[in-house]
Amino acid sequence: MDATEERTLALGLRDGSPDAWRAFYNAFAERVWRSVARLIGASQNDIADVVQETFIAAARSARGYDENRGALWNWLWGIARRQLALHFRKQNQQDRLKRAAQVLANGATTTEPHEAKELAEFVRAILTEIPEDYADALTARYLDDVSVGQMAMNERSTETAIRSRLARARSTFRERYEQHMQPVSSKAPGGSP
Repeated sequence: MDATEERTLALGLRDGSPDAWRAFYNAFAERVWRSVARLIGASQNDIADVVQETFIAAARSARGYDENRGALWNWLWGIARRQLALHFRKQNQQDRLKRAAQVLANGATTTEPHEAKELAEFVRAILTEIPEDYADALTARYLDDVSVGQMAMNERSTETAIRSRLARARSTFRERYEQHMQPVSSKAPGGSP
């Protein structure tokens, strides 16, 4: 693609032209796929996810593309690299959650330092998945050892309201915990509960 074609394509992308988007996709999809595949490996699903996220992110940021800062490919590959980093970060977190879930399933009474660390990571991960006010309440009560009375005073609330929030928070935490503890086959669509 020569500079004039690229400039015309970039203008169309910034304007949201469907024809420009088709041409852009046709020009770069295979190259993005191959480049992502080299870094991810053989997992077609993971490659497809990263490529899709790359083009979605490109669509969201197309109005900000500046040809003076580089060619379309450089811009798109920068987006793809960010999507790859997000993919690997998510994959790493899922792997840690699985390992921690195995520790919990085998009995959480371990004294092994690496198992205790995995358990702590598992608890922290679940705390990030529940509503912030629930996570804050559980953290204050069970990690920081703040009394219900002190929590009520700090929040200018009643002890009954704090106990109620803690009960809802524990229930939500338990649900997320149980979801992570389910075997992978029962989480898949069509799997048995």
